[in-house]
Amino acid sequence: MTLLSTILEHNDQFVSEHQYEKFATTKFPNKRIVILTCMDTRLTELLPSAMNLKNGDAKIVKSAGALVAHPFGSIMRSLLIAIYELQADEVYIIGHYDCGMSSIDTDSIVDKMVARGIDRDLFKTLAYSGVDLKGWLHGFKDVTASVKQSVDAVRNHPLMDKTVPVHGLVMHPDTGKLDVIEDGYSETTVQND
Repeated sequence: MTLLSTILEHNDQFVSEHQYEKFATTKFPNKRIVILTCMDTRLTELLPSAMNLKNGDAKIVKSAGALVAHPFGSIMRSLLIAIYELQADEVYIIGHYDCGMSSIDTDSIVDKMVARGIDRDLFKTLAYSGVDLKGWLHGFKDVTASVKQSVDAVRNHPLMDKTVPVHGLVMHPDTGKLDVIEDGYSETTVQND
């Protein structure tokens, strides 16, 4: 039996027993927040529990390292849609200690790609085409600095509402403790009506 068939077998039972009913909510976040966090498996249940979030409380966007790597990439688009279309009023960027992105070795990743069948000559073609693969795959040295950089990218984005607080936090993946790196309330522009 494959992993997919096991998942689908469970899914059939999940649906037929109406187990989904306890997760019923709307597409709008109850706590009106959007979170950008890392895709690390340790955070899947720990982060929502540590923040007292239930299903439907927040929009959660995940990426390797909780990075906003491109101002007009899919991460930033998701954050803007959460703000303008899905009623989120605050942004939380949450990295974590012991993040895999802090030890990324791009040469090692390229070697693993080649081992899985990617033609090594393709990397030359990408380089000649202006693609900085090492820069694109590169992680960070300091999670605190990385969170600050992502907060800055979101806060100063030309399409971001300047009244929206953008917070930066770092989580301890063993305990769930959150360290505040950037308090978005102290940086938010107050509009006078």
